[in-house]
Amino acid sequence: MAKNTNKIKIIDMTLIAVFAVLIAICSWISIPAVIPFTLQTFGVFFALGVLGGKRGTVSILIYVLLGLVGVPVFSGFKSGAAALFGPTGGYILGFILCALIYWLITHFFSEKPVAQLVSFVAGLIFCYAFGTVWFVYVYSAKVEPIGFAAALSMCVIPFIIPDLIKIGLAMLVIRIIKPLLKKAEKQN
Repeated sequence: MAKNTNKIKIIDMTLIAVFAVLIAICSWISIPAVIPFTLQTFGVFFALGVLGGKRGTVSILIYVLLGLVGVPVFSGFKSGAAALFGPTGGYILGFILCALIYWLITHFFSEKPVAQLVSFVAGLIFCYAFGTVWFVYVYSAKVEPIGFAAALSMCVIPFIIPDLIKIGLAMLVIRIIKPLLKKAEKQN
């Protein structure tokens, strides 16, 4: 029985690491802007949807910690405390909130598509809110004063439709990959 438990832990650790790397790869695919358009949010939603709340949250935490210690995993191959605690770092930290919201909602309402969709949208809203408050505070302190309306128009509004598309795409890919992964996990 102990062997089976160890296998599960090894599989879990491997999947968590793979999805942390996948989020990093998605963050490197970007269209430059003040806050770049990336596939990072797709990677976050995909990790949560495939791995579930607990493992997905751990994967996102590892991604953020890798960036904090200097591995260039953020958009534009950025890393370190300056990137994480700079004006746009709140959106990266907001991914952790997104994961915790997903974990909470799916814990109580299962991982059915409707619960996933609600948790992704709620997580995205909290990520936007946290990131925008962070942006206003840090940008105002380091660059020049900026209001919430200006920050929203620069940091959130242009991203709403692309992020909703990424949620839809993630949900589609999750429906394809998750059953295959469960089947593979059962065979091992």
